[in-house]
Amino acid sequence: MSTQNAILWFFLVCFIGSFLLLGWLLFPFLSVLVLGAVVSGIAYPFHRYLQQRLQLPAVVAAMVICGLILVLLLVPIVFFVGSLAQQAFGLYEMARGAAINEQINALMRDTRILDRINTFLGTFNYTLTGEEIKSVLNETARIVGLFLYEQARAIASNILNFVFYFFLMLLVVFFLLMDGERLINYISELSPLPTEHDRMLIDKFKQMSWAVLIVNGFSGLIQGIGGGLLFWAIGFPSAFLWGVIMALLAVIPIVGIGMVFVPAAIYLFIKGQMLLGIVCFVVYVILSAGVDYFLKPKLVGHRVQMHTLLVFFSIIGGLRLFGILGIIYGPLVVTAFLTMAEIYRANYQRLVEPGKQ
Repeated sequence: MSTQNAILWFFLVCFIGSFLLLGWLLFPFLSVLVLGAVVSGIAYPFHRYLQQRLQLPAVVAAMVICGLILVLLLVPIVFFVGSLAQQAFGLYEMARGAAINEQINALMRDTRILDRINTFLGTFNYTLTGEEIKSVLNETARIVGLFLYEQARAIASNILNFVFYFFLMLLVVFFLLMDGERLINYISELSPLPTEHDRMLIDKFKQMSWAVLIVNGFSGLIQGIGGGLLFWAIGFPSAFLWGVIMALLAVIPIVGIGMVFVPAAIYLFIKGQMLLGIVCFVVYVILSAGVDYFLKPKLVGHRVQMHTLLVFFSIIGGLRLFGILGIIYGPLVVTAFLTMAEIYRANYQRLVEPGKQ
């Protein structure tokens, strides 16, 4: 091995080692860095607008945006968590107390309900007794109530931790708005890919960030508010809590808010409240179809092209691997793959497969 090759290999080992150490150092703050990058990418056009139209200095424009993020996100979240925890605890207390047992007993005393259930199950050659249904409902109520209570308690106990990481994210957003272009240019210079390919990847990430945070967030808000108001009008307990759950589930395509609406409609049908059950199901169809097939395509446009089934599995897989942030990470990972596949097909496939046009 020549001296020049030895120097090159030694440098590469040192460079890769230092890169891995840097990744190890920053790994605890990965979620903060990713969220900061996503939010700054969305806010960057507004930052440019403040600079060019209002003639604000870059520092002042970045401070204005961070202040808006603080007011629009952190303050409502703090009040929101308190109300959510209170309703979740109330639902848990109801599930473990005598009230839920009385409601289930009253439900089971109506033999027409049991007849309706067994008429439906009879098509599958299966029947249930009143005691079996009561046992299932009791256990379901206990599990759901306990889960919601534990989640609310975890959120409340980690509120200070959340506030700390939120301010760290604001710090990342501030400096990325200030120096993001220089950082992108620096990474592009280090990247072995052509500059246009680097820009294509960055643009796709920005477009997917817009779709995931703004479009899904706005759509989830509409579905959560609509579902919560309906549950409040019907008289379901903890309507605010169910509205929040629906807003979170709305980001999952195909199933989404149906995971709450369909059981609620079935419950109303079983109780004999046919009109309310039909209203519940119709509102679900309107909210789900209206948002997923009319509102979202209008807001996203043709910037992000991803099959619904792929979006579904990217979010489910992201949630399983990364927790709640998987809602963002999953689609971003799929976007990176699809963009690289598009670059390969347009520029490199003919080099790997010369005979293929």
